[in-house]
Amino acid sequence: MYKHVLIPTDGSDLSAKAESAGLTLARALDAKVTVLTVTPPFQFIGTEPMMLVTTEPEYEKAQAARAQKTLERVQTTAVAIGVPVETLRVVNAHPFDAIIATAKERGCDLVFMASHGRRGVAGMILGSETTKVLTHSKVPVLVYR
Repeated sequence: MYKHVLIPTDGSDLSAKAESAGLTLARALDAKVTVLTVTPPFQFIGTEPMMLVTTEPEYEKAQAARAQKTLERVQTTAVAIGVPVETLRVVNAHPFDAIIATAKERGCDLVFMASHGRRGVAGMILGSETTKVLTHSKVPVLVYR
């Protein structure tokens, strides 16, 4: 079946639930896992409040620390339940692109990710990284809600 599962995470509570479920699935499948977090690059004009009050090096340091904390949390859980895990942080303005590229580059045969389940106007305006991955990925995607 599946032998290499990619679990993208943004560190949110919903992603944490999907991380746990994805690791449990990987253990049941005897698969290895790559955990990915994507952070946005620094932009002089941006929507991140942190970008408005910090320099690029400060922003990068904070993003790297946040990503490391998230990845270490998932890695600790994976090791505790006996799932082989690799962690990765990618800087990209478009998380869905980074997810798809990572799945291809790492030879993942399943992407296991959360969905915020936004509907209606919020879904149309905000879009969804999960929807973008679903519509552009050649690798199967399992959406956790």
